Parts: sequence; structure tokens; C-alpha cells
Amino acid sequence: MFLQELFSDPQGPLKNEKISGLAQGLRSFSCMEFGLSHRVAAERLLQEGYNDLPQGKRRGFWVLLVEILREPMVFLLLACGLIYFLLGDRSEALFLMGFLILMIGITLIQNQRAEHALESLRKLSSPRALVIREGEAIRIPGREVVRGDLILASEGDRIAADGVLQGKSLLSVDESLITGESVPVNKSERATKVFAGTTVVSGQGFIQVTAIGSHTEMGKIGISLEFQTRVTSRLQKETRRWVSRLVWISGSLCVLVILIEGVFRGHLINGLLLGLSLAMAILPNEIPAVLTIFFSLGAARMSKKNVLTRRISAIESLGSATVLCVDKTGTLTLNQMQVQSLWTEGSTLELNLDLESGVPEQFHEVLEYGMMACREVPFDPMERAFHRVGEKYLKQTEHLHHDWILKREYPLTPQLMATAHAWIPEESALNFNIAAKGAPEAIVDLCHLEASARERIAEVVSQFADQGLRVLGIAKGLHETGVLPERQHDIKFEFVGLVGLSDPLRPGVRDAVQECAEAGVRVVMLTGDHPETAKRIAEQVGLKNPNEVITGTELEHMERESFMNCVREKNVFSRVTPQLKLKLVEAFQTQGEIVAMTGDGVNDVPALKKADIGIAMGLRGSDVARESAALVLLDDDFASIVEALKMGRRIYFNLKNAFLYLLAIHIPIAGISILPVFLGMPIILLPIHIAFLHLVIEPACSMVFESEAPHPELMKCPPRSPGVPLLGRNQELFTVIARGFLILIALMAIYFEVMHRGGGELEARALCFATLMIANLLLVRDRTVVLGTLLLMSLVFYVPNLREWFRFSFLHLWDVFWCALIGGISVLSVNIFTSLGKRLKVRKGN
Repeated sequence: MFLQELFSDPQGPLKNEKISGLAQGLRSFSCMEFGLSHRVAAERLLQEGYNDLPQGKRRGFWVLLVEILREPMVFLLLACGLIYFLLGDRSEALFLMGFLILMIGITLIQNQRAEHALESLRKLSSPRALVIREGEAIRIPGREVVRGDLILASEGDRIAADGVLQGKSLLSVDESLITGESVPVNKSERATKVFAGTTVVSGQGFIQVTAIGSHTEMGKIGISLEFQTRVTSRLQKETRRWVSRLVWISGSLCVLVILIEGVFRGHLINGLLLGLSLAMAILPNEIPAVLTIFFSLGAARMSKKNVLTRRISAIESLGSATVLCVDKTGTLTLNQMQVQSLWTEGSTLELNLDLESGVPEQFHEVLEYGMMACREVPFDPMERAFHRVGEKYLKQTEHLHHDWILKREYPLTPQLMATAHAWIPEESALNFNIAAKGAPEAIVDLCHLEASARERIAEVVSQFADQGLRVLGIAKGLHETGVLPERQHDIKFEFVGLVGLSDPLRPGVRDAVQECAEAGVRVVMLTGDHPETAKRIAEQVGLKNPNEVITGTELEHMERESFMNCVREKNVFSRVTPQLKLKLVEAFQTQGEIVAMTGDGVNDVPALKKADIGIAMGLRGSDVARESAALVLLDDDFASIVEALKMGRRIYFNLKNAFLYLLAIHIPIAGISILPVFLGMPIILLPIHIAFLHLVIEPACSMVFESEAPHPELMKCPPRSPGVPLLGRNQELFTVIARGFLILIALMAIYFEVMHRGGGELEARALCFATLMIANLLLVRDRTVVLGTLLLMSLVFYVPNLREWFRFSFLHLWDVFWCALIGGISVLSVNIFTSLGKRLKVRKGN
């Protein structure tokens, strides 16, 4: 029987991304083969390469290396090394060059790690293809399609390669990317050629691949489909402003130092070295790299949580989301639909038990026309449910029509929430048998029923919906001329019956909704189902005010003020069309909300693009929806959205901590570099010391802070306001600045004390550097960094040659104790004062 094996599994055929038994379905398309064998496909992939279109240049090893060599810090170290070399101090010059090579190596490894993460995301994000291999349908990345493959293309798919239609395929394709023609082209036996990169607007069909990659029409004209649109995010703009300001500040101070030391004191070479050292101390060389690494590795972490990031800039928006608009089917539920109830005039049949005796004859027509209103090779779970039950209970009857020919599909529209398929028994037939399915009120409208019949049907619909079932109406029609009408309303339909489908909730969805509520994120359900069905599901998942359900019809007839009030207060919207989704997103945004919205179909694309965070479904979502969204749920699970929100908050929180750390540590580094110059005293930090500090600081940011575990209370805080700067004027910023200045004060106190008692430049530098390094380790608080840094410090202070190169004195055990004590006090005293201040406020409040 047609697709009997394919739809025998109640869990649905998409389990493990493989669909079995499709060979029988191919027969209805008159295909001569059941696709390539796995062996042949593997051989062709090896021989002819991947189905990749011409792409923009990827940032390979040499590109990354050149970008690193352009960094100001590299030029500053090179300049310092050159000056030392000209002065005859070759050991100092070589040592600086060694540090420079080490810094370049570490940065290169980090950037390659980030680039590999992005490349993995590009591969995940590429268009997919459903290919037939040895009679099985397997969903694979589009780049793995080979010449000769048989592809099943459906509405919303981006065609992966050039090919020709097979069998009775009926497609409408948007070829504007190739031809510039904006009107979709109808493909049939007379126009069988299809092209890579074009989009299926409607219909379904099999495509035999004839050309891949650069051999396709798109490849020949050099069109490239990039993985993501490179958009400069708000955070990137903010950090660029910070960096540009600090560059101007450091440049001005460098010139000032060179003038003071070189012109007024007559030490030009020394002035150049001091100026370059100061620039190295002040320049926030780590900020751009840290931002890139955090977002790239954060996106990779999110992919492990089944959330694919198509636009990196969306990560910073996640922590600001205040409204999450989700569909019911497949997101809150498992999308494992089963036909549970049938109704014809005066009779109801429950299919939740295995009916050994079969389905009574009076219900055969409901199943027959329900199947005919579905695709021949369906992948929508609802249509698969129709085929499963039809194949089971209508076998060996006259109600299955595998040899009939589909001539036209009438798609669902905002004005009529119903679809219809027109069939003929043979090619020469003039009479069309038409089957329609859709929202019961739409089917009733098509059938032009009297008021009494409408009331009876409405009662049954309400009973089904009250059980949490999705209810569809079924109708049949007969058109006796050779030309089909343009509208469904021009067809004479007869009402057949109702079908109730069940779809269990996803495990853990209620807890995930509760977690959103605690995080200050309002969950709103937008569904096309009946109001009673929406109400029952809303109660089960724990939405706020589940009984207050608003229908799409009610929304369309509201005045603007009432509409905005409804959007502000209600959380459950039923009978919502894609056009209404767009209107609701705009309304939420008008009220200042940051909106995340899910979608899967072609019609959802405008709303996905309009939302602050568009989220496409990875399993049931079309390629067009995936390409329009910022995020893709690889498992369609609502809990994955919550994980994405949590991950977005974590990334932003850790990034803020990294920037605050950079600010805190750069204050004492810059201060201890510039103050001795103005005071006319010996210099503390030379280029070699600042290079050593950068070896510790940059990995600490990109490795320690990036991988820091989320705060336990992270999802109990309200969403972050998108307009608030990363480093705004708040108590946390002032605390960090105070900590940085306290470290600086401690360093200067050590410096003055040593110089006052005649300890000398080498001792002052050794004690100040050791104290600064210990304070830095207390700011980082990572075991690996602490142990690695202490090992390096031990080598620097206790290996004679290294100590001489760094121009340190020997550090005694008593010195180490005092450095640790002073460094600890300078870092921890701010925390102590902050805690005391909070306690005093609490006492005053009581």
C-alpha cells in the first residue's frame, strides 16, 4: 500500500533524520529509480567534490596571521625591539621578539578556535536537502548533494542543485535570484528544469540532480550565498567607541611623555621607549579579540544546546528579550500527531484504541477526503497522521486512490484557513474530485451550510477542542468542467465531517515556561488552533491567564487602542494567521518590548525578520524561514529556546566581567607607567614587563571569563535593557574603577617606600611587579591561570639570566609575603567596604 511502511511508526518518520519505506511513494511519481546507492553517492562526492557555490574568502591561517600582525600592539613591540637593537642591547631586543612571537601564537590559536566555531556554524546553517538513497529519504546538508541524486522539494525549500522534475511533480518556483523575474514560475512536464538557489513557493516534487556547485547556473554567474549577514551590533559599536577614545588618550599621553623626557630632559631615545611602553600599557588591545572570541565560542556552545546562531549579533539581544511568542504545535507539543476522533453527522468514533474490526463505513469518507487533502508524500506531522490512519483502515477498499493525478493545490490564505487538492482519475479525465481540509469554520463557510448545521458542528468542535484536540473540517467537491476555478469559494463543496488530532506536550515544557516567568520573559502563544484547544494547552503549560483567549477574527475587528490593550494583557491568541503574527510583533515592539518569535513556514518570514530575535524551526522549518531567522532550533523544542535565553545572558554577563577586569587591571598598569615619568623618578614598567602582562591578561579574558559557569541567579533577574551600555555608570563600574586605583595606590606606596629607604630601582621594580601580578591573579581567580602565572613568575625572579633581562632584584620570601598581603588588601578591600555599605543600608531601612 502507498507509504504503508513510511507511516506505520506513530512517532513519525523523521525519527533520527531518516525516513524508511519511501519506495512505494516514489512509485506514485512514476520514478524509474529509488535514488542513488550510498556507495555511488560517496564515490561521486569524492570525485566531484562538495556542492558548494562560490563563497567569499574564509579567514584561513594566513589571513588570520596578517590581521594579527596589523594590531597596534605588534607594531609597538616591534618598535621597542628595534630601538633596543639600535642601542646595542640585542638580548633585550631578542627577548621582546620572543614575547612577540609567543603573543602572536596565543592570539592565532584563539582566533583559529573562534573561526573553526564559525565554520561549523556555517555548515550547520547551510540549506538542507531531502534526498532519496536506496529507497530511503535522508535529510542531508545541501553541500553533500551529488549529481544524479533524487531530491524531494516542498514549499519553502531552497533547491540545492540544478535538475529536472520527475514524474507528476507540481511546483511553483521563485527564480528571481537567477532571472530577476519576480513572478513565481509554474513547473510541470513542459517546464521541468529547476535551478540551484531558487525557492519552492508551493507544491511538491522530485528533482533529478544534473549539476552541482560551480557547474550550476548560479555557480556560472558567480552568485554566492553567504552563511550570515555581517551586521555591526550595538555592542561592537560601543566597544569601538571605547577603543577609539583610549587610542586618542594613549596617543596624546605618549606625545606628552616623549616631549617631557626627550625635549625637556634631553633623553630622546629613553623618551621614545617610555612613550611606546605607555601606549602598550593603555591600549585595550584585548577588547576586539575578546568580543569576537566570546560571540564565536558562545555561538558554538549554543549549537550544542540545539540552537544554531545564524547572526552572531543576535546573541547580545537574547539577554534583553521580554516577550517570547511561540507556536503551539511542535514547540510546546511534541509534533507527533495522531488522529484520535472522527465525526460525521450524528456519530463520533474514537480511534485511541486499536479497532480490530476496522472503521465503520460511515467514517470511510472522512478518512478518504482527509488523505486526498494532504500531500502525496507528506512531511507535515498532521498530514502523516492522516496517511497512517487512512492506510490502516482503508486498505482493500475503493477509498484509496494511489493512481489518481494531482492537478492543482489551493493553498491556505489569510482570508480562508483551508487548503484543497484537485484530483483526476486519469490524464484524459475532465471531472475533478476535490478534497478540502482546514479550520472547521472555514470548511463550513466553503460548504454554505445552514445555521442549524453550523450550530451542530460548532458544538462538536467545542467538545473536541475542550479535550485539547486540534480540530479540522473535511469537505468534498466535484467540478465537472475541464477548467478549475481560481478560488475555492467557486467550487461546490459538501461537508463530510470533523477530525480531532492529539499532540502530547513536550516533557519539561511547563518548567521551562515557569523559568521564563521567573526571568521576567513573558511567554505568548500564537496558534492557528481553535480557541478551546488553545485554552486547554495554555492551562497545561502554565501560561498566565490561560482562559483569556483572543481569536484572530476578534483582533482584526478591534480599534487600535483596544488592540494595543489586548496585546499588553493577553497571552493566548488563537486562529492567528501569519499576517497577524507580523502585526502582533509590531504591536509588542511599539510598547517597548524586545520580541523573540518562532516560525517555520514561508508565510512566517515577514514576522521572523521583523522580530528582534527571529527563531526558525530546524526540523519542520522551511529553508526560507531558517535563512530569515537569527536563530534556528535544531530540535524544535521550547526548552531549547529557554536554554538560548540563558546562554545569551551568560555570554553577556561573562563579557561584562571580562571588560570590567580589563578596566581594573589597565588602571594600575597605565598609572605605574606614567606617574614616575611626571615625577622624574626611575621607570617601573618597561616594554618587556608590559608584554609579559599581556601574555597573562588576554588568555585570562578569552579562556577564563568566557568559560565561566552561569550565575545561579542569572535566570531570576529581569531582562537587560537594550539601551544600557555594557559599562554604564553604575555602582559596579565605580567599584571596579576604585579597585583599579587602590591597586595603583598600593603600587605607588611600595615604590615610594623602597626609593625613600634607598632600595634602588631594581628592588622597587621587582616588588611592584610582583604585587601587580598577585593582584591580577586575585582578579582572575582561576586555578590554571594562577598556577601557570606563578610558575612563570618563579622563573623570572629566580633564574639569574631571566631576572637580569627583566631588571629585577632577588625576591626574598619575606618580600613575597608582603607583596601578597598588599596585593590582596588592594583587591579585597573594595569588596569589604561594599559589603559594609550594604549592611548599613539594610539596618537603616529596618
